[in-house]
Amino acid sequence: MEPSTIAVGNLEFSALTAGENDSRAAVILLHGFPDDHTTFSAQLGPIADAGFFVVAPLLRGYEPSSQPADGDYGLVAIAGDVIAMAEQLEVDEVHLVGHDWGAVTAYVAAASSPETFASIVTMAVPHLARIPQSVRRVPIQLVKSWYMTFFQLRWLSDRAASRNDWALLRRLWRWWSPGYEIDDDQWRERTTTFGAPGVRSAMLSYYRQNATPPILLGLRKTEAMRLTSVPVRTLAITGSDDGCIDTRMFDKGMFDEDFPCGMRVERIEGAGHFVHLEQPDRINELLLDWIGAA
Repeated sequence: MEPSTIAVGNLEFSALTAGENDSRAAVILLHGFPDDHTTFSAQLGPIADAGFFVVAPLLRGYEPSSQPADGDYGLVAIAGDVIAMAEQLEVDEVHLVGHDWGAVTAYVAAASSPETFASIVTMAVPHLARIPQSVRRVPIQLVKSWYMTFFQLRWLSDRAASRNDWALLRRLWRWWSPGYEIDDDQWRERTTTFGAPGVRSAMLSYYRQNATPPILLGLRKTEAMRLTSVPVRTLAITGSDDGCIDTRMFDKGMFDEDFPCGMRVERIEGAGHFVHLEQPDRINELLLDWIGAA
């Protein structure tokens, strides 16, 4: 696992890499919230050992060098970063794997530039464009999404997020993955990322620009929400015990017609939101099987 830097326009992204960069194929791993690229420590090595060049970047805003001057944290812009990263890789095919916001970004990137990606794997979040109708069919999701509304309260939620060593965010981990406890050293890695200048505001801007109540309820459509068709082979993974995104959202929001190149939903029993950390061996098996078949 090696650190590197990727430039996209005037933004610079730190990344962890593994494997040989002259490999035939590459895999880009996209983290979510509240998290960073170290979340894929159990995936980088095994995927690289299978012959892939693996890149796990910090997403837009998660460090000062990748914070845009215009404050744009819309999903089309974030997906644009990832598409540009993929296009810089001199390989025959690129596979995209995302968790949480990384999963949402993967849907948007694949819908926007399907020729760039051989396949995608999304974890914990179903198809973005179908979220409003899924919420209507699984109304308990509105309760589980309380924090998204809270994050709209700018001063209050900003302060609450970082108070007492980011205790609220760590509590979210416990609620979302009730069978998993992140250890203190791993949490310190995350809070070092969160505490860098401008990162707290950037993280919460993802919700303020892409997940307001009107957007979640379908009363307002963003550019990203209009991208219904995802013409890239898609594996969607959900944990049966996810306390953040109810696993039934996948039953109500993943439709074959939206994925003309094929789609499969895999439910992991006994796992919560951070499924790749809770059951890494199972997730790695699924990932390698999927990207190897592309």
